[in-house]
Amino acid sequence: MRGRDLIAGLSVAGLMLPEAVAYAGIAGLPAQRAIFAAIAGCLIYACVGQSRFAIVSPTSSAAAILAATLAAMPGSLAIKAGFATIAVAFTGIMFTAAAAARLGGLTGFISRPVLRGFAFGLAITIILKQLPILLGVSVHAPDLLHLVAALIRTIPAWSVPSLAVGSVALAALVGLRRLPAVPGALLVLGLGIAASTLFRLPQHGVATVGMIDTSLVWPSLPVLGWSEMSRLAQFTLPLVLILFAESWGTIRALALRHGDSVDANRELGALGAANLASAIVQGMPVGAGFSAGSASEAAGATSRLTGVVAAAGLAILILWARPLIADLPEPVLAAVVIAALTHALDPGPLVRLWRIGRDQYVALGAALGVLALGVLDGMMVAITLSLAALIQRLATPYVAELGRLGRGHDFVDLARHPDAIAAPGITIWRPGQPLFFANCDMMLSDIVRRAKAAACRAIILSLEESFDLDSTALDALAECDRALHDAGIRLQLARVHDHVRDVLASGGMSDLLARCSYSVDDAVAALKAMLMSGEAK
Repeated sequence: MRGRDLIAGLSVAGLMLPEAVAYAGIAGLPAQRAIFAAIAGCLIYACVGQSRFAIVSPTSSAAAILAATLAAMPGSLAIKAGFATIAVAFTGIMFTAAAAARLGGLTGFISRPVLRGFAFGLAITIILKQLPILLGVSVHAPDLLHLVAALIRTIPAWSVPSLAVGSVALAALVGLRRLPAVPGALLVLGLGIAASTLFRLPQHGVATVGMIDTSLVWPSLPVLGWSEMSRLAQFTLPLVLILFAESWGTIRALALRHGDSVDANRELGALGAANLASAIVQGMPVGAGFSAGSASEAAGATSRLTGVVAAAGLAILILWARPLIADLPEPVLAAVVIAALTHALDPGPLVRLWRIGRDQYVALGAALGVLALGVLDGMMVAITLSLAALIQRLATPYVAELGRLGRGHDFVDLARHPDAIAAPGITIWRPGQPLFFANCDMMLSDIVRRAKAAACRAIILSLEESFDLDSTALDALAECDRALHDAGIRLQLARVHDHVRDVLASGGMSDLLARCSYSVDDAVAALKAMLMSGEAK
């Protein structure tokens, strides 16, 4: 086992414990359910998944949706606990079905700027949700705006001892980063327990974790009718979506940062297996949480052994140090979570987008969407922005006029290369985007207009960007050819892909197919031969 994975795993175990306690509280379930889920999720993902940084355990967003699900279901606390187990099993089944159906390709619609903005907004969201614990106040708010407002209103009730304990713990965690060989989170947790006992912090109003029940019991599931099953399945779908959005956002963002390769379908299968294992141990929904993944990255994880060590470390903590953990101050738990996310607040990746002038609004929209609407709705807004930007770019392409560069075979944009020379009597156009239904009419009509205005005898349309044509683009190309023919202008196609040639042939456009060339230089030569032949006649 690599030493860095051992240290990273122990550091992550120190983070998983406070997260498990916090997220179980959000869902209204006993802390042991989140702990068992974290152990099972990490072990199963290490066997099936790909990411060396991903730590598959309960997440705050999934815990919030599970809480809403259980609140909508009837019955006592024991019955709702059974509903929670069934919901986790449904989540695992849905992930497994998505992997079997090879739906991982849908992740391609989540662009990198979306992932960067998502990660930035999610880090701020999780940190803000830890502030009530750090300040020792009880605050319930539907969104971050109301949370901040509630925190401001409760300033007189802020617990100075809680704030002091949390601040010291946070400072210690940040300082210990300079010692990568030391599992900082685990050390701070131990010091927090010692301080709680030595200074009797509960007597000063500092909340502690309390005793955690680690007994394993055989799953007791309620008998569900069809209406209850369908209702629970409806609630499970957004749970799957939120876990997928948060998990894939975390896995992909960390993989991009380090040049790692991950397969979306395999990750779907790994999440499915992890949730099924969590259901067996009566756990909570699990996913690749951003805070734990960031902690794994910051600690220098080199392989999935980090997750195995983290699971083993968490199990040892619960089995052997359970009486001590009962005295652990909750502000220390909040400090561990906050410290794990501070490096994710680096605005560098977002600033770079503004510097290059590309996709900055998409990334900003993703970050603001998560902050204003929550993780799931924020991700949906970000994906919508990404698709809108793509459609806008495709629908308004740049059409370049080409000229020959020197005496070679290269044809380049005349606007960018003043030394390029236009072919005499021939105008060459190259659309910067593929021809498809949203841009073909506008673009080809503009080319016809400009060709008539230039009073040229022939034009070449380079289709190197169009690897295929839909029926609208095919009809628009035929109309363009007729309009140019009526104006006495011959059309020659260049850089025509085989797929496009097949479409022309199946569309009965044999005449235009005969005027296709594989290169712009060949198209120029063909038109020159045609023009010379016409003059000779």
